[in-house]
Amino acid sequence: MSETIEFQAEARQLLQLMIHSIYSDKDVFLRELISNGSDALDKLRMESYRDKDLGVDTSDLHIELRTDAENRTFTISDNGIGMSRDDVVSLIGTIAKSGTAETLAKLREAQGSGEEVSEETRAELIGQFGIGFYSSFMVADKVEMTTRRAGTESGVHWESTGEGTYELAEVPDAPQGTSITVHLKAEDAEDSLHDYADPTVVKRIVKRYSDFITWPILLNPGAPEAVEGAEEDDSEDEETQDSSLEPINSRKALWARPRSEVSDEEYAEFYRHVSHDWQEPLETMRFTGEGTFEYQALLFLPAHAPMDLYMRDAKRGVQLYVKRVFVMEDCEALVPEYLRFVKGVVDAQDLSLNVSREILQQDRQIQLIRKRLVKRVLQTITSMRSEDAEKYTTFWSECGRAVKEGLLTDQENTQAILEASTFASTHDPEKLTTLAEYVERMPEGQESIYYVTGESRASVENSPHIEAFRAKGYEVLLLTDQVDEVWVGMVPAFGSGDDAKPFASISQGDVDLGDDAEKPEGYEDLLTWMTTTLADDVSEVRLSTRLTTSPACLVGEVGGIPPQLEQMMRSMGQEVPVQKRALELNPKHPLVENLRSAHEAKPEDTGIADTASLLYDMALLAEGGELKEPSAFVGKLAQRLAATL
Repeated sequence: MSETIEFQAEARQLLQLMIHSIYSDKDVFLRELISNGSDALDKLRMESYRDKDLGVDTSDLHIELRTDAENRTFTISDNGIGMSRDDVVSLIGTIAKSGTAETLAKLREAQGSGEEVSEETRAELIGQFGIGFYSSFMVADKVEMTTRRAGTESGVHWESTGEGTYELAEVPDAPQGTSITVHLKAEDAEDSLHDYADPTVVKRIVKRYSDFITWPILLNPGAPEAVEGAEEDDSEDEETQDSSLEPINSRKALWARPRSEVSDEEYAEFYRHVSHDWQEPLETMRFTGEGTFEYQALLFLPAHAPMDLYMRDAKRGVQLYVKRVFVMEDCEALVPEYLRFVKGVVDAQDLSLNVSREILQQDRQIQLIRKRLVKRVLQTITSMRSEDAEKYTTFWSECGRAVKEGLLTDQENTQAILEASTFASTHDPEKLTTLAEYVERMPEGQESIYYVTGESRASVENSPHIEAFRAKGYEVLLLTDQVDEVWVGMVPAFGSGDDAKPFASISQGDVDLGDDAEKPEGYEDLLTWMTTTLADDVSEVRLSTRLTTSPACLVGEVGGIPPQLEQMMRSMGQEVPVQKRALELNPKHPLVENLRSAHEAKPEDTGIADTASLLYDMALLAEGGELKEPSAFVGKLAQRLAATL
């Protein structure tokens, strides 16, 4: 008996968008379904290693493609892990990924305004949801699927026209794995709908998109001859395969083939396969490890940040193979979290196939491979900056913030990360600078790398703290990412030995800019009085050497928690002790000079105390801080303005 079930609302909306908006090239539905079948075969082989009681035959794992021109159907089958009824409902009837609503809203907004959905938006959606199965509805009037999970007795039949509901029915004698039959729409050249019931068309698409799949892809008669040089695999028993089907993919692992035999297009397709990002990779890295342990690696840097790059539940890691046998989809042990945007494959020669994530975390070979991968990725990023500045700029704008997270967790590679990084500075408003370039420009006598942190470049460039540094020609790094607030307090210096240059915040501690001019006298009484008057808010009030045009600024203690970091920690629910900072006054500013004169003349005048409080609030606002009592500030300001008129 079958039952009718409604798609989840987001799934229903996504189905309609899939059919009408997302893919511009309808051929990719076949790439998506083959990729899913390959994953199912990988998972079955691994499950058979882990569960010896599973009782499955893995000697003849393959993907079958069958075309039926008379009935206008296309069928893809695999004998992989399969799905249970619950799997079908949760994986196909529901979309539970973070960001679904936002991306759907973006697509609907574009449609509502009559705008064409951009290729970038399409690529973001495709990469975000892993929605390969849904793509079949672009070319189908109806889709049927029969599946049975390995180790279970009964299967399930799924059927839908993509209109909002689907039918489910139990199938007692279903074969293990998954079979999908696509009832094809009429061919339409204008809509890029080709005749997918034609074996010649299917073979062309497989050769373009899926030739590297390591499992045999078999096609029914009527297709051209089998691919020359189709690779044999001792684990396959060809006599058990249907003799009427022909292998059409070469099955040569890209990382095992000579570089001269692999085209850029093949690398790009493989990147799309492992990353689910349907844009081309920004950079391809291929290298081998020899000696006490051997491995091959094929890694990629993305051209844009993955949508889940800063989500807590984001998957990371690269695919792990052992002697070309798939072991793990997202091997986190091989890639640190700050390089989570790196995708690709590592094929080790001497690992056990039956490994767990816990074992890999402690495996010495994995740890050594990880060290080499990290070193190579950072070297590639650094080299990219000098060899292709435009490409580096693209990468850094997309993933640079994640790279800098390594300064918090990877002490071994701190200097390499700093060398790979670039920063905004006061030297050039249009270009980022490396730390090496900053050091080269340091004037004689400057010993530290000066920096200021804040929420935006505009706010830190106009910070009062920067005035004297700009006046004297000292360059200041402008650090505006949240991670910058943390790492500058953990990394002592750039460089090593006698050449090391410490980092120094221009908003903390006293500064010595080589100005030997004596500080004006006659301010002692004002400073003492203001320190007492503002005792609830400041640690002390003192004259400043860092101000040239602003009347006042707030300065923290060296090593103290910056106000932006303090605010961020509180927003995360962390207890942060109250930190008072020093209020520095510019003795050459008319407001400060007049305040001193007024205090000398009428020390008991309450209006002077209000002015002192306003001066503190102004300093707080100038650095982008928030007032504790905005209404009180407005009231005092109004009174003082009225008194001057």
